[in-house]
Amino acid sequence: MSKVFVLEHPLIQHKLAILRNQRTSVKEFRELVSEIAGLMCYEATRNLPTREVEVQTPVATAKCRMLAGKKLAIIPILRAGLGMVDSMVDMIPSAKIGHIGLYRDPETHMPVEYYCKLPDDIGNRRVFVVDPMLATGGSAVAAIDFLKSHGCKHIVMMNIIGCPEGVAAVQKAHPDVDIYLAAMDEKLNEHAYIVPGLGDAGDRIFGTK
Repeated sequence: MSKVFVLEHPLIQHKLAILRNQRTSVKEFRELVSEIAGLMCYEATRNLPTREVEVQTPVATAKCRMLAGKKLAIIPILRAGLGMVDSMVDMIPSAKIGHIGLYRDPETHMPVEYYCKLPDDIGNRRVFVVDPMLATGGSAVAAIDFLKSHGCKHIVMMNIIGCPEGVAAVQKAHPDVDIYLAAMDEKLNEHAYIVPGLGDAGDRIFGTK
């Protein structure tokens, strides 16, 4: 069974409290999503493999560690996932970026794919799927299904807020995919929104209704 990591770092929790506030402006909301994603990325990459290298400093030769093994890719689920990308790229400049476009049917709450563009070598990379909300889990499961069909074997899910229903859906469909959250909320309501949540992340990032 996949592991679920709820990141309780004080900086993440402080920023999350402001993010949830309905009075937070679009500008500040967008900045906070990016900042939280960067802090989460730091934790989610903690166990990446490294190799020892020798570096010549101005004083002597130092034994250092550098990333080893598979290269990385960041795959936002459109559109809200875009808000998490820039700060992650700041930390991992060599990562390639793909995009998976899904929307939730308002009647069935099931994901509908409308766009997909992935790096050619995606199957040879460690992949971070990012989306601010893990609600029903439908979009996450569909995105991971698609990535696995392209040969991806090392996938991590990163969401700012999740709920038990969404986590359970991902774990059932993809027990090999670990999940990183800034918060595990109470439940879904009858409209499949996370409670207490923060509303529609895409609308709040892009200022739409």
